[in-house]
Amino acid sequence: MEHPSCVVVLLTFNSASIIRETVGAAKKVSPHVFAVDSHSLDGTPAILEELGCTVVQRPFVNYSDQRNWAIAQVEKSYPWQLHLDADEVLDAQAVEEIGALLAGTPRFDAYILRRRDYFMGKMLRHSGVNPWHLRLFRSGQGRCEARLYDQHFISPARPGRIDGFMHDKNSAQLSDWIASHNRWSDAEAKEKLGPSALPDDVLKPRLTGDARERTRFIKEVYYKLPIGLRALSYFVYRYFFRLGFLDGKEGFYFAFFQALWFRMLIDAKMYEQRSANAQRPH
Repeated sequence: MEHPSCVVVLLTFNSASIIRETVGAAKKVSPHVFAVDSHSLDGTPAILEELGCTVVQRPFVNYSDQRNWAIAQVEKSYPWQLHLDADEVLDAQAVEEIGALLAGTPRFDAYILRRRDYFMGKMLRHSGVNPWHLRLFRSGQGRCEARLYDQHFISPARPGRIDGFMHDKNSAQLSDWIASHNRWSDAEAKEKLGPSALPDDVLKPRLTGDARERTRFIKEVYYKLPIGLRALSYFVYRYFFRLGFLDGKEGFYFAFFQALWFRMLIDAKMYEQRSANAQRPH
């Protein structure tokens, strides 16, 4: 069932290989798709227009800036917003649940739903990270937190849950995955070396909060562990306790690169910056 009361907002950049599948699922929720493209060179805008989407071009500064700009463009025209990345494909259950709540009287003003990660072409049933994300909310009840990395949508409203999945069908080759995570490690290191006080416009870590807030709390505990030990502990947790080994070779590679490469890289960059700061004359 189509719900003109809701708009689906997409961020795209060189997404031609996946965007038809993403839009196809999104249009089962709403015929209105608003895409903010960052000057793609692979024909993505033409595909979006062919599929009946509204397309605007805007240079990409960071995820939070792009998301919050998009929110401001649509919030006066649509009561509800559903935000997806270009490679996040809703499954049938998510489409059905979202359609049912929009057709009725939603109990909540914001909803979180689960993301299922893909790595090296395989869906990860156990190894994925940050599985819950707030992506559906009433206009005026959501925004993207002002962080350099690991940004979440936040809302003053207590969120409900949608049990369906959005499949993060990341089609990047391993070399591209490493290149992007190298950039993100710079952002995370800069974030952690910044002011220790949390600003008001970020998701707060709470052990008794929702799934996202608990994950943020655990991440704060993680950074209190010694450098080196924390990355190794994260690998053990993700590969053994979270049953990442059941995802086969791809599960091992994902746990290895996510913990013993990406997280260790962040630690190394933080150590490098702190050492450089200590050597500067005061």
